[in-house]
Amino acid sequence: MGQALHAREIIHTLEPAAPLLTNKELLDAARQQLQIRGANDSQRDSSRWRRDGFIFEVVSWIAARLAHGDSVLLKDPHLKSTTQGIDGLMLELDANATEIAWATLFEDKCTERPRDIFRDDVMKVFHEHHENKRGPELIATAASLIAGVGLTSRAATQAAERVLDKEHRRYRAALTIDKSADSQDRRRALFKDYDELNGITQDQRVGATLVVEGDLRQFFDDLAAAALAALAAWEKVETSHV
Repeated sequence: MGQALHAREIIHTLEPAAPLLTNKELLDAARQQLQIRGANDSQRDSSRWRRDGFIFEVVSWIAARLAHGDSVLLKDPHLKSTTQGIDGLMLELDANATEIAWATLFEDKCTERPRDIFRDDVMKVFHEHHENKRGPELIATAASLIAGVGLTSRAATQAAERVLDKEHRRYRAALTIDKSADSQDRRRALFKDYDELNGITQDQRVGATLVVEGDLRQFFDDLAAAALAALAAWEKVETSHV
């Protein structure tokens, strides 16, 4: 809930910790994001898909942070599961922290139909970015990240322009898969046609997967339940200190 910097520190040290902000309003808001709501099956299904998508985006953010540490600038996960826009953006700066060495665009999809979603949704978004049809949004996001390292707004915006240069860009598609798809051949089939993004090398096309054993939605139900239990434990500790 707006505490990505604190979450980054927890990941860096790999130690469990309570949130820095523990007032009741934040805890209640977090619970709302983790629960299924709706008056009928259709509404509850939509709520579940949005919640699971939000959780998966956070999982993807954590995985990127674990893999790259504090050496990169990483866009925070969406605060709300319904927020539209770039799923994720990771910037690797040069040694002087004045230019972008690599910009990685994320598309994170929690789905039982990973192949269909990759082909029809993820690739559509990547093609839009590859043709720089969403350039202003991309530059604005990159500039806000770069400004955080101390550059002026003008310098940050100038540095962010390189995010439009395909020679300095990577794409990262992250999808949920089941155990049966956990093989080199099946992953190759999953990311088939990734090379339609022409003018870049294979290393610039990243395919990431989260292998889920058992039912996908039950997995995220269990993950949400664990998070809710952690919230309850934090609230109990805070209440006992009052």
